[in-house]
Amino acid sequence: MRISSKWAYRLAPWLLTLLVIVVWEAVCRGFDVKPFLFPAPSAVVKTGWELFGPIMEHATHTFMTTLVGFAIAVVVGAVLGMVVGASPITYKALYPMLVGFNSVPKVAFVPVLVVWFGIGTIPAVITAFLISFFPVVVNVATGLATLEPELEDVLRSLGASRLDILFKVGLPRSLPFFFASLKVAITLAFVGSVISETVASNMGIGYLMMGASSSMNMPLVFAGLIVIGAMGVVMYELFALVERRMTRWANRGQHSGL
Repeated sequence: MRISSKWAYRLAPWLLTLLVIVVWEAVCRGFDVKPFLFPAPSAVVKTGWELFGPIMEHATHTFMTTLVGFAIAVVVGAVLGMVVGASPITYKALYPMLVGFNSVPKVAFVPVLVVWFGIGTIPAVITAFLISFFPVVVNVATGLATLEPELEDVLRSLGASRLDILFKVGLPRSLPFFFASLKVAITLAFVGSVISETVASNMGIGYLMMGASSSMNMPLVFAGLIVIGAMGVVMYELFALVERRMTRWANRGQHSGL
């Protein structure tokens, strides 16, 4: 029973995905939906195979752009989160400003970035950074700000300085928050890159999808969407794996019945 439950847990996402594809194909064929309105999975796969080279070229560009913006967001977000979370005054002062900034739609920044940097990769990198650094800041700051006062008092009574508490207790304790933010931020980074590419770029999946939609090539549009989704899922699972390895102490009780 234990083995069957374990396999069911692992196969559930694949079986659900297969079911969605089968239903999608059946609906498109059963109702004779035109490909330029809503292409069937078979049409999407056919187009993806025929244009595999160009799709991979644009996907590689989007992937690298996203990683650069995401890496900058992680560094800036972690440092800013440490500053905000380590000081209650700084937390109170900066948190409303960060929330207000995050509330502004990032697509509104793209025309400004185009004026400043021109059409190309830089606006996409900056957009990926802008849309993905907020979860990192908030989670790191929350992990540090929620450190129990009693624990801090005990550490200070043992002679620990504020830096000792921050680096030896606060940061390790905030690792689950940090890795949770990475899983969210990497998916948002892909959103930012594609948004910028649809507006101001001559490369990338966003640019490819805009060109395909203007010519009513919906199978190519859906192929681009699937590629973006696949890259997001792979990166999410990669960070989830690293999280399980590095924060096993915080997750040891999860799925204990499997």
